Amino acid sequence: MIGKPRFGKYGGIYVPETLMPALEELQRAFYKYKKNKRFNKEFNALLKDYVGRPTPLTFASKLSKKLRCKVYLKREDLAHTGAHKINNALGQALLAKYMGKKRIIAETGAGQHGTATAIAAAKLGLKCDIYMGEVDIERQKPNVYRMQLAGANVIPVSSGSRTLKDAINECLRDWAASCENTYYLLGSVLGPHPYPTMVAYFQSIIGRETKRQILAKEGKMPKAVIACVGGGSNAIGIFKAFLPYKKVELVGVEAGGLGIKTGKHAARFADKKIGRLGVLHGTMTYVLQDKFGQIYNTHSVSAGLDYSAVGPEHSLLRDLKRARYTYATDKEALSAFKMLSKVEGIIPALESAHAIAYLPKYARKCKRNDIVIVNLSGRGDKDLDIAVKELGMKK
Repeated sequence: MIGKPRFGKYGGIYVPETLMPALEELQRAFYKYKKNKRFNKEFNALLKDYVGRPTPLTFASKLSKKLRCKVYLKREDLAHTGAHKINNALGQALLAKYMGKKRIIAETGAGQHGTATAIAAAKLGLKCDIYMGEVDIERQKPNVYRMQLAGANVIPVSSGSRTLKDAINECLRDWAASCENTYYLLGSVLGPHPYPTMVAYFQSIIGRETKRQILAKEGKMPKAVIACVGGGSNAIGIFKAFLPYKKVELVGVEAGGLGIKTGKHAARFADKKIGRLGVLHGTMTYVLQDKFGQIYNTHSVSAGLDYSAVGPEHSLLRDLKRARYTYATDKEALSAFKMLSKVEGIIPALESAHAIAYLPKYARKCKRNDIVIVNLSGRGDKDLDIAVKELGMKK
């Protein structure tokens, strides 16, 4: 075993024996190339000249005045493809190329990871197949078109809830049968080791930049860093740099859907009745499941948060009380989507809108000079049809 496969009792490798050789090959490659000068030089050049990093840290002046504290937005929505997902997609796609793989497969929910993977594969000259649930294909058509334009083959998944969970199932089946020439590019801090560690590594650029930027602008650390949490890659990405600073509060916001009591949500931590320790897609973490281990279907207006489990490192951070986790409902997220668009002229992804939705609640305990950073994980272009429908706006 290479690297640490667990975060406390969470994480691990829970996969069929047929996948172990592929995971062992991936472990060796990741820990080898993350220290390789040539790999890092090429990856950093891609981040700078292709993704457009560093992304800005924007002072939200009118929102700050409204909430009576200093609000900054880390603008991952301004990265190439419109979300943080490109950081990890390029890192893993480059790793796949160094490993000699010719084909990439990936799962996607909101389509941002699928789009980023398709774009990365196109840039690096790799064949690309994307598994996507039929429900998500219907509600995220703009991203489906973007994947296809980049040359990816989008494969509809009709099993189960026809969302992200089922797309991951199909990806794992494909990989088990084709791992000799295929690389599975997982999109969040989920799955068996080394994926949670590897995705966090590629996304940690967000937090490193944010720390430098806030010190340059304000000369001090923020009171809090807030991010939405589905699998949790954007949250881990920004949290990492602030973990050593105990006075900086880290807050993850899950998808409360139609409300915790309805059972129609994706709040793994908040729903104590069905959110319990379990194994899903190769990792041990908090999962929405019944007492027999049957996985519950989830609901969220945001496709990217619509998943039954949460990244294992988040489970550990919660146990350690280093991060706190709450939730926002569909209604609250849609209201925040509209509010940020109107107040700051920034249209957030519905995923990011969950973090914005919690901001007014957090601001109540803030003083005027307290700094709160929200990771704006993506832009809302992909969600306009949903927002127009849900908010009752005229097309």
